Amino acid sequence: MGADRVVIHTGALMKRTRRQALDTARSALRTVIAACDDAGYGGIALCPETMGKINQLGDLDEVLELCQLDPRLIPCIDFGHLYARSLGADEGLEATGRILDRLTAALGPERASMFHSHFSKIEFTLKGGEKQHLTFAQTTYGPNPEPLLFLLAQRGWSPTIICESAGTQAEDAKWMKDRYQRDCAGHQSA
Repeated sequence: MGADRVVIHTGALMKRTRRQALDTARSALRTVIAACDDAGYGGIALCPETMGKINQLGDLDEVLELCQLDPRLIPCIDFGHLYARSLGADEGLEATGRILDRLTAALGPERASMFHSHFSKIEFTLKGGEKQHLTFAQTTYGPNPEPLLFLLAQRGWSPTIICESAGTQAEDAKWMKDRYQRDCAGHQSA
């Protein structure tokens, strides 16, 4: 199919501690990487994704730990998922900056600047985290894309961003592109 990146989910806890589940995921991911190499797919990056449900493996630190296994592993940072699992705390310029800073600290500036991303607004519940993906038109839940767009321009980063809005992916992706070009592109670092 010509893919150069494949997003993968990191797993569920299934009555294990987070550490046990992460160790299982690390072992399984090593096996997957070897199988990809053996099948001639070593040039395809695998992208462990941050997950939105609290009982799923895949918070930011867990995904970044998995990405330490091999330099071809690129994190898929789903900002809506992080927003949902933090119950709305991972929102705004400061929180988004902290997420990008953690990427840099874990992966180095060059690798961090090319991360993979999913973006949509997400409704969450206080007990479980992610409930459902929403569109940019709704205003009750976030995250709002503007802080991410501004910081990407400011840092001169070029990630791949996939819009996952509920039924309005094309429209919301175009909104992000237009907003970036109109309001953010002039803030790029030298």
